[in-house]
Amino acid sequence: MSYGIGWAIGVPAVVPILNTAVSFPFMVAALRRSDLKLAVGRMLLWALTMGVAATLLSYAYPAQTEELLLRSGDYRREMFTWVLTGRGAESTPAQFIPQQAAQAGLFTALALATGGVLAMPMGAVLMNYMGHYVGTLAGVSRHPAAIMLAGWHPWAVIRVISFVVLGVVLSAPLLSRVFRFHIDWSAARRLLTWSCAGLVADIVLKTLLAPAWQRLLIRLLG
Repeated sequence: MSYGIGWAIGVPAVVPILNTAVSFPFMVAALRRSDLKLAVGRMLLWALTMGVAATLLSYAYPAQTEELLLRSGDYRREMFTWVLTGRGAESTPAQFIPQQAAQAGLFTALALATGGVLAMPMGAVLMNYMGHYVGTLAGVSRHPAAIMLAGWHPWAVIRVISFVVLGVVLSAPLLSRVFRFHIDWSAARRLLTWSCAGLVADIVLKTLLAPAWQRLLIRLLG
């Protein structure tokens, strides 16, 4: 629904706000019940739904989605260059580690400062342009279904999960004061530990696997 409304309005900056608006109340409702795991589960479902929607829409309507989804064109060109040549930030730790650290730092600050109100739209932007890359890559492949799966690189999936967990847990302190609910801080610390470990695993796996994964994608492209 959020993508359909965004398409009708035709303003790219509105799309991540709409993406967030249809999910944020459900996260808050779970947090008001002091159920961090439920809140995380709901937002993971939200991220999964966005990933599927952005991928399928970009596969079916590549030109239109590139105009609609923020930064999707730049990211697609960057990733296509990497897939075709093996050169680019995706397989260069000196480039991607600072980029990902900056994204994680900004996302963390926005989650803490705004109760997730600005962090979740940022996450939606990231999900949308990643989905656009996968969908458009599938569109030029002889094996689109395989590309739709392999194009979501395993380290990227771990990063998405880690960002979702960070976003929910770090939104809770401000939201708990606004809506007056209790936080299970021991559960919150465990979730934060796992999400930070996920961000480290993302970097390690990307460093180790990106060159081999690029060759796999080339084979799947046909």
